[in-house]
Amino acid sequence: MAEQNKGKINRLHGLLDEGLLAPAWWLEEQGYSRSLLSQYVSSGWLTSPAHGVYRRPGPPLKWQHVVASLQILAGLSLHVGGRTALVHRGLGHYLKLGGQETIYLYGPEVLPAWVNKLEVPERFVVRSDAMFGERLRVNRNGQGQLADCDGKALAPDWLTGSGLQEMTWGNWDWRLVYSSNERAMLEVLQDVPARESVQEADVLMQGLSNLRPAVVMNMLENCRSVKVKRLFLALAERHQHQWFTHLDLTRIDLGKGKRMLAPGGNLHPKYLITLPSDLNDYAR
Repeated sequence: MAEQNKGKINRLHGLLDEGLLAPAWWLEEQGYSRSLLSQYVSSGWLTSPAHGVYRRPGPPLKWQHVVASLQILAGLSLHVGGRTALVHRGLGHYLKLGGQETIYLYGPEVLPAWVNKLEVPERFVVRSDAMFGERLRVNRNGQGQLADCDGKALAPDWLTGSGLQEMTWGNWDWRLVYSSNERAMLEVLQDVPARESVQEADVLMQGLSNLRPAVVMNMLENCRSVKVKRLFLALAERHQHQWFTHLDLTRIDLGKGKRMLAPGGNLHPKYLITLPSDLNDYAR
């Protein structure tokens, strides 16, 4: 029996990389009962940082460990996006005044209850990715491979067209899925004006001088939000980024009628979207 237990512990070390958080249901699927997991916790082989989730003792828990666990073990269709993707590539500020950092994840999933019970300084929020539809959504299949919404394995280069990319992190070189800068900026604009101000979005857009026109075009053609597309183009044109001149606006559906983002603001004459009066110098 002792040899059998030792074998299961050794197998667990092979299954569970140091740092990852394994939900109880995932461990049960691997053959580890709840009672056995409790024994491992009592013996120090595992820790349980929140109810229903387990981890090998190891380095201090970081938010990237949480994301890796959600993507790689739980297989959830959630990627790091929006403001989080931009600021962790040096294109924005981590915190708004007086607040903790929010890690924005995008996808169709509900965040597991244990995530925001962990002792990490950040909080996690899931935002919908519905404005891009299922075609531009990825998760990981049972073998840990990138997969589309039907579970079909994808080649990594497919990510470019979807506005997503893998970024390597951690001692185990986990490949985490992030929004590219092109997609992340559109995700930020999704929250204007309810959670993000036009002024904050404008500052972020100012720093995006190196976007790829082909990726921008694909994102705009697939985006279903007229408000987001109009605001993106208005801000990009305002900053006169070189990549903007390579866009074919005739291929982008900008809808009809006017859109208001700032009551009392000024209507952009080209994109028919109302912007704050301090942004009325539409071309610099």
